[in-house]
Amino acid sequence: MPRSRRLVTSLGDLAAGVVVLAALLLPDRLTRTDWGSFAALPIEFVLGAAVLLVVPARVRRPLAATFGLVLGSLTLLKIIDIAFYGALARPFDLVLDWSLFPGGWALLAASLGLPLATTVVAAAGLLTAAVLVGVPWAVLRLGRILDGQRTGAVAALVVLGAAWLTCASAGVRAIPPYPVAADASTTKIVAEIGGVRAGLLDQERFATEVAVDRFRDVPADQLLASLRGTRVVVIFVESYGRVALDDPQISPEVIELLDTGTASLAAVGLRARSGYLTSPTAGGGSWLAHATLQSGLWIDNQQRYRNLMATDRLTLTRAFADAGWHTLAVMPGTTTAWPDGAFYGYQDIYDAAALGYAGPDFGWARVPDQYTLAQTDRLTSAVDGRPPSMAVVPLVSSHAPWTPVPAMVDRAQLGNGSSIAPAAGPAEPPEAILTRDRSRVRTDYRRSLVYSLDSVVSYLQRPRTDDLLVIMVGDHQPSPVVTGPDAGTEVPISIVSNNPDLLARTDGWGWTDGLRPSADAPVWPMDQVRDRVLTVFTPERHR
Repeated sequence: MPRSRRLVTSLGDLAAGVVVLAALLLPDRLTRTDWGSFAALPIEFVLGAAVLLVVPARVRRPLAATFGLVLGSLTLLKIIDIAFYGALARPFDLVLDWSLFPGGWALLAASLGLPLATTVVAAAGLLTAAVLVGVPWAVLRLGRILDGQRTGAVAALVVLGAAWLTCASAGVRAIPPYPVAADASTTKIVAEIGGVRAGLLDQERFATEVAVDRFRDVPADQLLASLRGTRVVVIFVESYGRVALDDPQISPEVIELLDTGTASLAAVGLRARSGYLTSPTAGGGSWLAHATLQSGLWIDNQQRYRNLMATDRLTLTRAFADAGWHTLAVMPGTTTAWPDGAFYGYQDIYDAAALGYAGPDFGWARVPDQYTLAQTDRLTSAVDGRPPSMAVVPLVSSHAPWTPVPAMVDRAQLGNGSSIAPAAGPAEPPEAILTRDRSRVRTDYRRSLVYSLDSVVSYLQRPRTDDLLVIMVGDHQPSPVVTGPDAGTEVPISIVSNNPDLLARTDGWGWTDGLRPSADAPVWPMDQVRDRVLTVFTPERHR
């Protein structure tokens, strides 16, 4: 064989070995420490090679191809997990998360524009093809090497096996916390199988949970009797997580706004109390948080959400509707039909088109929060002959990619939104989130969140003569690109009212006075909110 050809063959063999080792050692999330997983010897490499050496020649190639396809699929799953950890702070659910991809495409297209979104999806398709072709090719090539070098291969595998056992028994770690004797791929497969089984068992558990509801049989005319005549608004602030109050690089401006907002609201007769909730999701999946708060059930995956939509569970909105309120959803992020609204018990749904916004486009979060809340005020204002309103408003301006950020405008000039423009200061197109560094992303998050919270404070300061009760809650923490890894899922919640008697009913909650919860404020699971609200505002003799 010519020297140049031998060199090419050797380089190909080396590349195949690197591909297989990289596929076996690739972690399912990538932080600054996770790269240490590559400084290891995978037992799957040793055992796989040993199996290929001992099986009959006629099955060696088909078996190698099967190994390659399994490893390629596992590698692809790890890559998807890396993306999910980066965006949602959790791994991909092999059974339940496929339905998220259409929504992901819609977000990409709205945020980045159709051409760039198409490019991103095409690149993802090419990567998928490369993995599913390249990894099996690499395993097949190593199989041929074993065929031609059996004596040397056996000796090498004995040495590698002994080295793995020695490192495993001694707990050797080249780069802590990762052991040199690795079995991560086997562990991953076992975990995925366990996850599928747990998902199937969870359906039975959820059916049992749905059946338990101590408010189901409370007469409608007795539900929420202490709130009769009060306008009620539940505001979900997108990506308003505890990081906004705890991170020293983000919190100063947020804390200043909340504290000055508390003082300005007090000046117009509004008081607030605040605490924390544990959200069922992080980085995204706002609808899971909305469903959890409304239903009083823990909705942390798409399967539970779909199952919930098929029940007649009493939601917070439906409780208000049954008790005589006019219930409406103000949905600036909704651009298509939303059949789930019927489950919640909304009598009217105002999507992005119905809000009549005529200002500049801000990407996926097209309708600015200040405008949305102005329309909410109009839609919920007292009208002769109409019962008081209960509205749920998921705001969108603090949704990723957090740029551009709208500027606040004078209330009198707001009109149809045409006077709104991007805020002054550094701004980049939304697609720049793919390339800008983490510090810029965090800055953009802070700016957008401050705008959203400022919009809520401005809305609350509007003159009004009726009783008002507002619940302002974060839906989830922002993505790990803002929080860093393992930031938890806690979000702030505040209740605001101009009626001291209503607020006094929450004395037992132990919340902090003002819009900013203290560091030691109580932390509830989000699924407790429904029952706590129904409990304090439904007189005890009716519960």
